[in-house]
Amino acid sequence: MKVHSLKGLVAVLFVIGLLVGCSSNGSGGKSDGKLVIDVFNIKVETKDQLQAMIDEYENNNENVSINLTTVGGGQDAASALQAKFSSNEEPAIFLLGGLSDVEKYQKYLLDVSDMESAKTAIEGTLQGATVDNKPYGIPLNIEGFGWMINKEIFNSAGIDPSTIESYDDFVKAVETIDSKKDELGLEAVFGFSGKEDWVVSQFSNHFSAPEFDNDLNKAYESTELTFKYGDRFKEYTDLINQYNVQPILSLDYSTSVEELFTNNKVAIIHQGNWIVPTLDSLDPEFTKNKLGILPLFVDSDDQGYISAGPSWFWGINKEKDEKVVEASKDFIDWMYTSDYGKEQIVGDFKYIPAHEGYEADSIQDPVSKEVYQMLVDGKSRVWAHNQYPNGFSQTAMFPEYQKYLNGDIDWEAFLETSSSKFTEMR
Repeated sequence: MKVHSLKGLVAVLFVIGLLVGCSSNGSGGKSDGKLVIDVFNIKVETKDQLQAMIDEYENNNENVSINLTTVGGGQDAASALQAKFSSNEEPAIFLLGGLSDVEKYQKYLLDVSDMESAKTAIEGTLQGATVDNKPYGIPLNIEGFGWMINKEIFNSAGIDPSTIESYDDFVKAVETIDSKKDELGLEAVFGFSGKEDWVVSQFSNHFSAPEFDNDLNKAYESTELTFKYGDRFKEYTDLINQYNVQPILSLDYSTSVEELFTNNKVAIIHQGNWIVPTLDSLDPEFTKNKLGILPLFVDSDDQGYISAGPSWFWGINKEKDEKVVEASKDFIDWMYTSDYGKEQIVGDFKYIPAHEGYEADSIQDPVSKEVYQMLVDGKSRVWAHNQYPNGFSQTAMFPEYQKYLNGDIDWEAFLETSSSKFTEMR
């Protein structure tokens, strides 16, 4: 056996062992007379909120026991979920990243058409989990991402973020902040997480969504990623790398968000409104007074867009015992349609709701309101990167992008390899 094969086997066994250790009674049946529902969650930043929601549901449904497993924040969640299924520890409820995941787990997935949380989903939000006109997932929330900025640093550098209305305006702002970084107490302008494949995948979305005409189905069905907007992709990448905390390949989510951004050591990161709970836990005033969001200018120099829409979808495993399936449906419906659930979704999770029956004014933090407004005003792009071929972002594009950031290959090599891998993996 080759050494790298042995290492791969050890890694797989480790992940399986981790999952077994994280979950009790993974069979999704009965334990001590109670129905057992295993939930697989990848949203690390709201795992405590989800656990609190589970606790409340259990208090009101004494015949149900819900086990929560959360894998993410640097761990390979996709591989961990696959390991669950490979080891016969299939969860009853699990998160789907888009149409590729729906296709991958199709034989397990329940058609959720009759669920109340499907009927109340905002028009269009079920598209990312719908195949042959049947929805197989309930949207988790609406999330938007782009440049998350520290407005206080911008203002201290003499820059009004609201005046950044073009790509050139953004470049000028970056250069101005860099020229004043010592007096501003910054390590660098950017804190881009070059170590995280999902950050790179999301970043690529700004440049691929317009190539696919901002259409999820077109992105999913396409056999080519031509990088039509590859020149602008390169310009932004080079700008980041020039003004980023180095080495860029060592920056993970925690370092970027929790250490650098929250402590005013960088002015700009590429993230989304999902960082709000983390920021609030570290500095409640940061979200209220400092946090802002800026769009990217891709197919137009003076018309910017963020990316926004449902990020993930709750899938329900129809292969479980019928009573477990019904209890799983009830839990998801309760989470999004009950008065308590709706209050927690916007108040505790700080989510932008993907369902009707919520008041826009109930969205608490300013950036989430801004994301919601951009979505409503048509200033957002879909999550096209979730429709890339399975594994493309992690195993094909990401390693090549890191090579470019590290100076090991040129941009043309990155584009050529990534494009050919996209077609090959489709």
